[in-house]
Amino acid sequence: MSTTGANADPLAALGSLPGVADSVESVRKAVDRVYGHRIMRRRSAEITSEAALRGARASAALSGADWALEEVRRRTDFGGDAEARVMGAALRLSAEAGQLLSIWRQSPLRVLARLHLVAAATKGDEVGRPRQAGEPVDEPLIEVPLPDAREVSGRLEGLADLIIAGTSAPALVTAAVVHGELLALRPFVSHNGLVARAAERIVLIGSGLDPKAICPPEVGHAELGRASYLAALDGYVSGTPEGMAAWIAHCGRAIELGARESTAVCEALQRGAA
Repeated sequence: MSTTGANADPLAALGSLPGVADSVESVRKAVDRVYGHRIMRRRSAEITSEAALRGARASAALSGADWALEEVRRRTDFGGDAEARVMGAALRLSAEAGQLLSIWRQSPLRVLARLHLVAAATKGDEVGRPRQAGEPVDEPLIEVPLPDAREVSGRLEGLADLIIAGTSAPALVTAAVVHGELLALRPFVSHNGLVARAAERIVLIGSGLDPKAICPPEVGHAELGRASYLAALDGYVSGTPEGMAAWIAHCGRAIELGARESTAVCEALQRGAA
């Protein structure tokens, strides 16, 4: 996303793209429905915990570790094969995201570095910082052109400046841009998809749209399917108004599906309490 030009709030400008206002309204209604569920008055902490687990499972699935939810509940060791490590990284990020909300608006780059450190869980020099020239990127499922390190640095700084300056854009728009920009840039040598989706969640929580973190967009992204996810990302990378609007709408639909998932959890808890 270009962050230059006369518009002082380019994120807000995206809100006027065709169809985006409808997506924003649809997301708000979906989130309001689950927050208004009667079970939320007494058991919101359980819904939050379940949403975190389901969101982590779904994010891992989009990064190649598509495990059944019950398998994720059962397992205690996530340090074995590559899929287990991806799942472990997703779970760690889900737990960490809520601890970084107060830092995000002041220092988003610091938060992103922390997210990568948590996901990688190693002490290599390449961990927790943007990749440097010549360093390879391990992100085989994202196939859009890879920007060079200099472009990554400039665009990360631009994104951070937008977050720190604040915006009147709806939370959906900001979250979608943060998510899309990180996927497009792949600023780290690994775990970029997991970090991008965790950052999207941080924006949604911190904006007040989903303060209890009960509408996991990762669930929706996984339900819509990897092919749809990558096709929407192509639209974001194109930079065209139509492509950007399609990516924002895709992210909006993912949040709606996450809200639907938590509504189902509420219904199940209510039946169990009856």
